[in-house]
Amino acid sequence: MPFIDMLFVVVVAISFIPILTGYCADSRGRSFWLWFALGWLLPLVSFFLLFALIARDELNPGRRLLGEAREILREADKKAKKLRV
Repeated sequence: MPFIDMLFVVVVAISFIPILTGYCADSRGRSFWLWFALGWLLPLVSFFLLFALIARDELNPGRRLLGEAREILREADKKAKKLRV
């Protein structure tokens, strides 16, 4: 029985990186399931690759402004849909 408990703990510990990678990707508008799968296949590589993509978006002023403009348009679209209903 202790082997099964240890195996469960290892699986939970290993699944932390794919869940974190998927969550970070989803919060940035990327596919959760794609990055979750990549997190299982290549845990550290996918984590650092996603970190590099996020850093590239944040450090590039044009991409940052584009993201902000998309957010403003998304909110305006939600308000317009509420007014139509």
